Amino acid sequence: MPGALRHLSYHFDGRAEQLLTIGSGDPAILFVPPLFDEMNRMRRTLVLAMHALAVRDIASTLMDLPGANESLAPLEEQSLTRWREAVAAAAGQIQPRCIASVRGGCLIDDGASAELRWRLSPAKGSSLLKTLLRTRIAGEREDGRIVTAGELMEQASSAPIELAGNWLGPAMVAELDAARPAEVPAREVKPGQGEGAITGSALWLRAEPGEDAAMAQAIADDLAELLA
Repeated sequence: MPGALRHLSYHFDGRAEQLLTIGSGDPAILFVPPLFDEMNRMRRTLVLAMHALAVRDIASTLMDLPGANESLAPLEEQSLTRWREAVAAAAGQIQPRCIASVRGGCLIDDGASAELRWRLSPAKGSSLLKTLLRTRIAGEREDGRIVTAGELMEQASSAPIELAGNWLGPAMVAELDAARPAEVPAREVKPGQGEGAITGSALWLRAEPGEDAAMAQAIADDLAELLA
């Protein structure tokens, strides 16, 4: 059945981490998800895209990063460096033709080898970090406390800190602040109109998780064209 869902795994740091796989045969595409809360907002649409790819007889897999989703690894022990190594481990195990990265996933996709690369709206680490800090500051304000981004960054330099429901360690915060997507050959797209655009909306900006079926179809169409 083209849309059959399989729960595979890759091994990293002594643990088996999930590879949510849709389609028959070996996965041709490895999806590197967005980071933190953006992952929750995009997950449903990515899964819909994977089903649309399976209809074209293209199997794909969506990896769990250590410390995220179903992973039992502590999030506060992770860093972009470790996540980059995890992506390389997953790609090394399944040998995909294409690595497809979304938003913050584009910060950690360069350590893995693949014939093709595809990126959706690559994000700078500093942009993701600012959003996390703003969420924490707004929550503190609702509770009658005033805290600045500078104070939070100072706390994060020596101990794990909670940002938007995520416990991030000093290494993760420091690396995020300086991270930019590596300059590697890749097809880069974004939702909207014009050159390099696909149908869809910026789901990562929504307040709650949702889905965009048209965007999922557009992702599948663009990836199928790239593979062809």
